[in-house]
Amino acid sequence: MWGFHNLSLLGAGVAFFTFLALTPLIAATVMVYGLVGNVDTVHTQMQTIIEVVPSEVATVIEDQLMGVVTENAGVTGFALAIALIFAIYGGMRAANGLIGALNIINEEHETRGFISRTLRAAALTLAAILVALTGLISSGMFAWLQTQAGGLFGPAAEFAIKCVTWIASILLGSVGFALIMRYGPDRKPAQWRWLAPGAMLATVLWIAVSFGFSFYVAYVSDYNATYGSLSAIVVFLMWLFLSAYGVLAGALLNAEIERQTAVDSTIGTPKPAGSRGAVLADVAEGDLTIAQWMEKAERRAVNRHLQTSKLKSLVKSSA
Repeated sequence: MWGFHNLSLLGAGVAFFTFLALTPLIAATVMVYGLVGNVDTVHTQMQTIIEVVPSEVATVIEDQLMGVVTENAGVTGFALAIALIFAIYGGMRAANGLIGALNIINEEHETRGFISRTLRAAALTLAAILVALTGLISSGMFAWLQTQAGGLFGPAAEFAIKCVTWIASILLGSVGFALIMRYGPDRKPAQWRWLAPGAMLATVLWIAVSFGFSFYVAYVSDYNATYGSLSAIVVFLMWLFLSAYGVLAGALLNAEIERQTAVDSTIGTPKPAGSRGAVLADVAEGDLTIAQWMEKAERRAVNRHLQTSKLKSLVKSSA
């Protein structure tokens, strides 16, 4: 199914839309955080990010963050609310890209209206901002605790707090990815326990990708020699692509787990297959081979195409 859904192409699309949404997302995060205008605070918060992502990525993010802090330092009141609305709207590109990719992975056709889809994307964008804020605040708190513990209780306490920090980060990331996987696609939401494996996998893959790609950029590949002044942008886009790849791999794992069980995985009272409001939950296809399943998927795609063509013909004839 990895190749059937062309996960690499989906990941590239999500990465592109996330790249376009980067500055608005940072702006919204800074505004919600209270318009942090202190340069020292920005540099302190960036230290946590620098430890995980490639240095070129951290540089791009820090430059954008400093620009947002400088431009919005004097924005207050009604102007702040308007700026925040526009920032969230700009950041919705990333959410819309993820929603489209998750619909494909869950084999769902987007049927929600423009207003409903826009509100859903705005809610997911705001949730992502709140998760990011929680991560920034908690990382700063854990960093302070680690420093205090090292001085008061010794290296053992410092190591223990560092372990707790990583566990909290993985749990926070898993919650964020689970929210996206549950409320993103156009289907009846799945139960949390059916989303947990993919959300955890997405978090672990994102951390592994960030560390692995940082090592690759620093010690193996020479992006500066190949791309020159564009190397930072190229590295940042590649990191976004690999990160999106990992998130979609987690979503694909959840989709295949749902496909392989006859138990109702959706919320609410258990219903028989065919009335659950989700393609993968409605069809118990665990006994089908990959070839048989692909044949059924192709037939469903053809039927959807025919229905769309008929609808367009009706619209043209009525016009």
